[in-house]
Amino acid sequence: MSAVRLLVLGVMRLRQPTYGYAVRRELLSWRAETWTNVKPGSIYHALKQLTQEGKLSTHGTEGSDQGPGRTLFAVTEAGESEFRMLMDEALVSVDMEELGAAIAFMDALPRAHVIEKLREQRRRSEAVRADLLAMIPTFPGRHEPPHSADLLELWSGVFGHLAGWTAGLLERMEAGEYRMSDKPNTLPS
Repeated sequence: MSAVRLLVLGVMRLRQPTYGYAVRRELLSWRAETWTNVKPGSIYHALKQLTQEGKLSTHGTEGSDQGPGRTLFAVTEAGESEFRMLMDEALVSVDMEELGAAIAFMDALPRAHVIEKLREQRRRSEAVRADLLAMIPTFPGRHEPPHSADLLELWSGVFGHLAGWTAGLLERMEAGEYRMSDKPNTLPS
């Protein structure tokens, strides 16, 4: 799964029809480059790829005083399906970049759906942590460096923290925090 594809489709859904530089500017305003691998070139590559795949369509050109006109893009039905599929994959992912991209757009989905996916993500994080901890007694073996057990402890701590963070987010979502696609925020302002 590409977090860049999800980010581009997500921003396109928010701002459509829009052009590539506006998508780039939006992601830069979120400082997405600090929590993802998104780079200007990857944004434009994703726009081109998504257009070739029929997930974005072009909607003419917007004039510009400072150079060539800018091509406007909008999300197609296939793009909307792709967005939802990528969201479902990313919400259950233990990859920080993918999960972060999904969290950025989780309000585009119904609350119960996001809660279900995040519960699965928490279970996956806990399972990875348990598997890593279970391996520690067997390390180091004949072929592993002596610090292998320390690496397993490091990564088990990362996944333990991820599971704890997800539990906190779930608690807030179950309490009605955040405005979602199906219902407004139920907490007092």
